[in-house]
Amino acid sequence: METIIKPIIIPWDFTPVGENALAYAKLIAGILNREIIVLHLVEKDEDVLPATEKLDAKIEELQKDIKQKLHSLVKVGNIFDTIREVAHEFKAEVVIMGTHGRKGMQKVTGSWALKVMANSKVPFLIVQDKPGTEVFKKIVFPIDFRKENKEKVASVSYLSKHYNSKFLLFKRKSADRTFKRRLASNLLYAENVLKNNSVEYEIHTAQGKKSFEKELIDFTKQQEADMILILVTRDIGFLDYMIAAREQYIIANPERIPVYCMNPKPAKIASGFRALGG
Repeated sequence: METIIKPIIIPWDFTPVGENALAYAKLIAGILNREIIVLHLVEKDEDVLPATEKLDAKIEELQKDIKQKLHSLVKVGNIFDTIREVAHEFKAEVVIMGTHGRKGMQKVTGSWALKVMANSKVPFLIVQDKPGTEVFKKIVFPIDFRKENKEKVASVSYLSKHYNSKFLLFKRKSADRTFKRRLASNLLYAENVLKNNSVEYEIHTAQGKKSFEKELIDFTKQQEADMILILVTRDIGFLDYMIAAREQYIIANPERIPVYCMNPKPAKIASGFRALGG
């Protein structure tokens, strides 16, 4: 495959969720002037040729309605490793992945999506439906009392720059004095970053009557926001999947809101703010 600069990658399994992801890719690629790699995974080497022929035929059909160049790529592997490896190989802009939701019986559910994204240097956009006419004009940014790496700041600046996004800071309500102090510090840090980058924002506080995650989804729906931006938990273990980590609920939320997911880098912990606690 020829050199492609920071492509958008779409994992493709010939189901409607892949088409939803491609619809987002079409909009984003138009804004960023990126090409799109449609990635299909197979289990055995002998499956590559027939899968490639099938995917090429689909790409030829899809290309008629998409201005940006589509590329087909068939790899032997599994969703938990190969998607991430391909994203790193091509230095992708973003991986846009459709999910079937928390109750889905298909290949990619909320918990599996977390495992697919684990340790990725490339952000993932998890979607359940097709987009509207515009993307990411209003983004909800949950603020917690935990510390995290500062790479989240780059995401805020990046999204605002490319999509002219407005951020709705949604902070957790806490009665604990220590947590309140940390939250106030994190919020101040976030505001400074947003102001320094001339990013439009508002601050809202959770009511604390339900779980923070449920109030986050309710708030995003009420505000008619386009997306939620989160930093997922570092090094999620087996027990986290068994008890359904809080990120799973957000990623496969019942309102089917897209979620832009960043992974914390395996580096020194710096002072800063975390979008959602693990």
